[in-house]
Amino acid sequence: MVKSWTDRLNTAGINGIRPTPRTMSDVVEGQPMLVPTPRQVDEFIRSIPKGVEMDVRALRTALAVEHGAEVTCPVTIGYHLRTVAEAALEDLERGTALADITPFWRVLSSRTPTTKKLSLGAKLVDEQRRREGLDP
Repeated sequence: MVKSWTDRLNTAGINGIRPTPRTMSDVVEGQPMLVPTPRQVDEFIRSIPKGVEMDVRALRTALAVEHGAEVTCPVTIGYHLRTVAEAALEDLERGTALADITPFWRVLSSRTPTTKKLSLGAKLVDEQRRREGLDP
């Protein structure tokens, strides 16, 4: 049976700080790298105030600092951003108020590659970013 996005969000993952296995993106081999759980990413995004945006790179940096690492795994964060957004959309479909779901649009924009993969596409992201005074 396929897990829902909400199930994936709530699955206890293996997280922690590990040495980066190889140089990739802006991560250098050997750096202390945070491998977060989806729930850690969700909680951090929920802490971003209304009307404030944070790009994915800034999110990775802030998460790393918060957990005592130098960097956050760029691959893991991509997976978890989609999980967080899709779980929020599932909540919305179940009748949760928009104000009560994780505000993933404060990190994702219509230009973020993850947004193109979302089941709802960029429409909600753009609408919410406009409502909060953020560039779509």
